[in-house]
Amino acid sequence: MSAEDRDLYANPGEETEGTVYTAVGGGDWADIASEQAERGDEVLVINMGPQHPSTHGVLRLMVECDGETVTSIRPGIGFLHTGIEKNMEYRSWTQGTTFVTRMDYVAPIFNEAAYCLAVERLLGIEDQIPQRANDIRVLMMELCRIASHLVAIGTGGMEIGALTVMTIGFREREMILDFFEAVTGLRMNHAYIRPGGVALDLPETGIAQLRDLIGWLEKHLPEYAAFCNENPIFKGRMCGIGYQDLSACFALGVTGPVLRSTGYAWDLRKQQPYSGYETYDFDVITWDTSDAYGRFRVRLDEMWESLKIVKQATDRLEASTGQPVMIDDPKIAWPATLALGPDGQGNSHEHIAHIMGESMEALIHHFKLVTEGFRVPPGQAYVPIEGPKGELACHVVSDGGTRPFRVHMRDPGFNHLQSVPIQCEGGMIADVVVAIGSLDPVMGGVDR
Repeated sequence: MSAEDRDLYANPGEETEGTVYTAVGGGDWADIASEQAERGDEVLVINMGPQHPSTHGVLRLMVECDGETVTSIRPGIGFLHTGIEKNMEYRSWTQGTTFVTRMDYVAPIFNEAAYCLAVERLLGIEDQIPQRANDIRVLMMELCRIASHLVAIGTGGMEIGALTVMTIGFREREMILDFFEAVTGLRMNHAYIRPGGVALDLPETGIAQLRDLIGWLEKHLPEYAAFCNENPIFKGRMCGIGYQDLSACFALGVTGPVLRSTGYAWDLRKQQPYSGYETYDFDVITWDTSDAYGRFRVRLDEMWESLKIVKQATDRLEASTGQPVMIDDPKIAWPATLALGPDGQGNSHEHIAHIMGESMEALIHHFKLVTEGFRVPPGQAYVPIEGPKGELACHVVSDGGTRPFRVHMRDPGFNHLQSVPIQCEGGMIADVVVAIGSLDPVMGGVDR
């Protein structure tokens, strides 16, 4: 038996059938290296990632270079496969939101929104969602969009040496996460948006904290433009890098800031409104350079448009204090009437007193929802929304039971990574870092 066929993990005397795959041989790297050796040319083969910081997570890039010029680049994904979509087939419809929120962990609210909108479409309750719940959803999504763009801008700046952009980016993001924690109890992975509405209302101090947050962002967001917009080093590293025109975006299903940097004003909040976005005043930001610099400028200006929406949502929520945030249907609305109890968690005393001492029917509903979940009529639904990275969509299939038959998320990063060769081949290896950063991929969404 040759060394490559020997099973290092077999007991003495055990026979091995077929090919044995182990980590000892370096996966497919030995094949790539041997192919290069056979060619005998001067092309350099580099394995970039999956641990390299500039690959934005566990993305692997197999790069071939002629000197500093990239001649071939192949993205490899699958190093952060979570099995989330499969796991959801074994949980109730409401529990599904605790799974999807962990996909794109930089923008968790959007995963929850896409999933819940798809479930609500199957339930036929889209027009029954309380207005206050929709306003809270819009508020949380737009704050989450700003937080996601801050990560994209901050980490992208760090990778080309603009370290201050990284530090101030996370400074503003911390302020947003503080607000998320005050509302949902968590900084990320919130499971806050639920089928029928949201888990609970804003806290008593929510509006005041929100006003402070808006003031903070209005004061500090101009710093990013001051640092970067006309910085000659920044522009030298970004302008003309990662070029991808409109036709290439169409061919590969590329959306979001990458598409809008080509000058095409496609935004699902305008083209296919959901959650009441058609009632908000904001502009779709575009640029005309089709490169990494254009994507940066689109994200920078989009943060201001999101802040514009946040201020409108804040005024609406201040005027609707006390109105319901969950659908008025005891067969769907779960968890019921959450409130902060003496132990810091749990249902409100009023709800517990009602189901335990006043209404046997309410107790039965509560028991069935918690232990089994509600049933969703058979069918399938596909709902796209405008995430911070592009078109994020959820396709759900129901067989009429209390659990999804199938859930599939359309994460924009999966499509965007297809465009890496278009953007990078023929360019410099140092520009690969800039191009990847300008796509803003998060492997938790890609490798779900």
